[in-house]
Amino acid sequence: MIRTDTEHQKALEQLERDAETIEAQREHLQSIGLVGEQLDRAMQPMASFHEQLKDEVETYERMKRGDLGTLSSLTSIGRWLIGARIARGMTQKELADRLEVSESQVSRDERNEYHGITVDRAQRTMDALGIRFRAEAENPLLEEFSPEF
Repeated sequence: MIRTDTEHQKALEQLERDAETIEAQREHLQSIGLVGEQLDRAMQPMASFHEQLKDEVETYERMKRGDLGTLSSLTSIGRWLIGARIARGMTQKELADRLEVSESQVSRDERNEYHGITVDRAQRTMDALGIRFRAEAENPLLEEFSPEF
């Protein structure tokens, strides 16, 4: 996952290099006689990595525009918090300063996508990002839920 403008810029540069490498590889494989399905199979791993990086760049750019989507599961709160920081245009250092923790702590948290974050820590992070949190849970039908004691 791309988390900083620097990582984004490096990813864009990598995409450009990859596109050139993919084209050169395709030409080389065609020159040794691969065609059709053989060529596609040989190119698939390289193309797959390229598409994955492209998806990561597109995700970062969506976050940067503030297109985070709805937080519909608490298990995805980590990616959502990272996206919120990116959308706010805040660096990891700026968030760390607001949280009164080290920049390396925020970097580590984001690298782990805030896995295992406590509710208190999630709330502190949202407060530091200036995000008001409102939860909405669907009402389960009581007859369908009958815990066995």
